[in-house]
Amino acid sequence: MKIALLTSGGDAPGMNSAVRAVVCSALHLDFEVVGVLRGYEGLIDWETIPLDMDAVRNINNSGGTVLYTSRSDRFLKEENRKKAAENLRSAGIDALVAIGGDGTLRGASLFIQEGINVICIPGTIDRDVACTEYTLGFDTAANTAMRAIDSIRDSSVSHGRCSVVEVMGRKRGYIALWAGMASSADAILIPETFDGNYDAVIDEIKKRHENGRNSYLVVVAEGVADAPALAGMIREKTGIESRVSVLGYIQRGGQPSAKDRMYGSLMGAFAVELLKQGKKNRIVAIKNDFLIDYDIDEALTISNNELDAFQYQLSLMLSQ
Repeated sequence: MKIALLTSGGDAPGMNSAVRAVVCSALHLDFEVVGVLRGYEGLIDWETIPLDMDAVRNINNSGGTVLYTSRSDRFLKEENRKKAAENLRSAGIDALVAIGGDGTLRGASLFIQEGINVICIPGTIDRDVACTEYTLGFDTAANTAMRAIDSIRDSSVSHGRCSVVEVMGRKRGYIALWAGMASSADAILIPETFDGNYDAVIDEIKKRHENGRNSYLVVVAEGVADAPALAGMIREKTGIESRVSVLGYIQRGGQPSAKDRMYGSLMGAFAVELLKQGKKNRIVAIKNDFLIDYDIDEALTISNNELDAFQYQLSLMLSQ
């Protein structure tokens, strides 16, 4: 068997672990592996490299992706998908393993229509692929955000400020919730629950200030609010000096945590196991800490995984 392997969409720590595991597992079965550079863009332009043991040695502890990545608008056009499919067939490729998030999964669903067997591995720091309880990169991103917020809090306490920290999470608030809870935030604003009532947040800060508190921490998911505007409102309505920190892309980078390295390895090896079993058009998933798989089109019909209500209620209690 000859496999093509790519990473697509936003990079996530743990992708390299998955790449390494796919290559090692495939070579163990005498499969051949071709690396496609720059995700679906590389499929269209046919930018490839051979992948052997030397190519993936010692990449387990590296962030980012050695195969590079992109978000491909061109792949949404049928003519370009047909070109990509023809590239694979001309190279004698039997299956494609694609590592990425929701956009990668949807691209794979379209590609199946061109007769290509695709196995997907969920890799996104947002943890927003509904069929799986975990996606590669989340643990590392949450820990990176937590460490940054801890450092910001030290300065905030020293100066008696309110710090508003924006983390990634346009549609899902897991990074904000976990990093905020771990950092003892006074308020955590996430897309799943925030109703736009900024006054309630500001009134609570004002109340604590009147009771003798001198520093405050608000963690905001990027999909919820304009963090600089929120800091301005807090400063205007309370008189408390307020500063903004936007963590940005540091959350995507850095050495993967043990969890992301382990899950990346397990998911990569399991993807090859599915190919060994002759399965087609599947996505690897985690349920109750076990590896399972879904049909790709079925996975897309699963509604977005709801935020754990107990976790959110606990965050409110701990922020008192």
